[in-house]
Amino acid sequence: MVSWILKKILGSKNQRELKRLTPIVGRINEFDEQFKSLSDDELRAKTAAWKEELSKIPDPQEQWKKLDEILPEAFAAVKNAARRLKEQQQMFTVCDQPMVWDMVHFDVQLLGGIVLHRGRIAEMATGEGKTLVATLPLYLNALSGRGAHLVTVNDYLARRDAEWMGQLYNFLGLTVGCIQHDQEPDERREQYAMDITYGTNSEFGFDYLRDNGMATTREQQVQRGYHYAIVDEVDSILIDEARTPLIISGPATISTHQYDKWKPLIEQLVRKQNMLCNRLASDAIEKFQQGDVEAGGLLMFKVKLGQPRNKQLLRMMEDPDKRRAVDKAELSFYQDTRKEELFLLKEELFFTIDEKSNEADLSEQGRSFLNPDDPNSFVLPDLISEFTEIDLDQGLSDEEKDKRKAERQQHCDTQAERIHNISQLLRAYCLFEKDVQYVIEDNKVVIVDEFTGRKMPGRRWSDGLHQAVEARHGRNGSRGVSRHLQTRREHDSDEPTGATHRFQRSHLQDASGKVQRGDQGDQRGSCEDSARAGWKRQRGSV
Repeated sequence: MVSWILKKILGSKNQRELKRLTPIVGRINEFDEQFKSLSDDELRAKTAAWKEELSKIPDPQEQWKKLDEILPEAFAAVKNAARRLKEQQQMFTVCDQPMVWDMVHFDVQLLGGIVLHRGRIAEMATGEGKTLVATLPLYLNALSGRGAHLVTVNDYLARRDAEWMGQLYNFLGLTVGCIQHDQEPDERREQYAMDITYGTNSEFGFDYLRDNGMATTREQQVQRGYHYAIVDEVDSILIDEARTPLIISGPATISTHQYDKWKPLIEQLVRKQNMLCNRLASDAIEKFQQGDVEAGGLLMFKVKLGQPRNKQLLRMMEDPDKRRAVDKAELSFYQDTRKEELFLLKEELFFTIDEKSNEADLSEQGRSFLNPDDPNSFVLPDLISEFTEIDLDQGLSDEEKDKRKAERQQHCDTQAERIHNISQLLRAYCLFEKDVQYVIEDNKVVIVDEFTGRKMPGRRWSDGLHQAVEARHGRNGSRGVSRHLQTRREHDSDEPTGATHRFQRSHLQDASGKVQRGDQGDQRGSCEDSARAGWKRQRGSV
């Protein structure tokens, strides 16, 4: 009660903070009035004067203090330039569409710019002009000559904002660059050399990895440094999209996948599993109609294990009572005391699907269906034990020992490749849906971004998954694939490098094969950690 009264009298912390910033907004508007009497060239000359003054300050901290000092004037210059562009009504193109500048900063946008400059998060509703807000701190920090970045979620937004807001920056005498996924290194280097650079989080991340993991000389690097960055849609970039890693991987010259060989059997296996799950779902509906909620929940859980996207299951999950029943059954089976029962339940299916980990696992019934004559065809041998036995065999010469070890290693690799191929085909058939996760265009599988819904031509899933999806649809677009057994990394590249690095993101790969995202193996830090390391002064987020 006391806290509620104090909040009513004094305001919330956010309200008090905005109140403290209000005098700065007043000063900005005062300078804006003064600048109205200046000519375009005189206003533009202020940019050159500030850049020259800041270039004489070598210490970053002292430079930062100077930026704080000139903030009201710099923001006023941007606002005044926006007004002049609106008055001139000049036509320009943004993403090949004609546009006319019609924006001038409001006081609330000036507040947002101050907050971003000070390294805080500015939460703004749709329509409040986040794109225009970013021009204020980007202009101010670009005056240092160290570069300023704006990180957004896709290539279209990066290009649109660079061309759109670039009208304002160019009017004030600053240069603007934009990073796109299909640019060559020389062009990227040129874009990074601009005063302000727009781009996506993945492109900035991949360039950072290439510069710090693959470039052997300073001349091969494209980025010039990390001074100031604004992250657009910060919750999406640093939380939603930061759960799985970016990967840069090396090439494969020999294709070892056997997707076409296993595809007919996998299709039969998936068909049998679908029939089994449909029958179980029908039985679950009958149990619910008879009032046996516990038995119905158990059958639904069984369907969820074998076919989590079964249409009957999804319809039943819309009913709160049935959803509670399946959740209760699932929780009970994941108790330590019922692990053996859960294993036996899974063995009643041909395979199980785990949507969260994106994995498929064959049961004994499924293995027998795929290869009934060889029960050990899906079991990896214990190489350490076998190598020890070979070494202890006194009747073998050194050459014979090496030969037998090579044979056992080859056998293990063949087994591992078979298991991997089947697992990826099951994932392609059961977890990836056409026109949802991907589309078919020009006889190619094109990935659809799960966060934006936009198509991403030129990107490929890693770990052989893209080839498996292509095999499912009879597309022959895959090249050589080899897989490192321990980390399960996919190598699909024409570039002669074997280096592999990671940056927290999701499992995609560039068309060149040099860059991909993956969800396996060792992870070397989250996107947020890498962003902190890369952009030493990541001062703001939208």
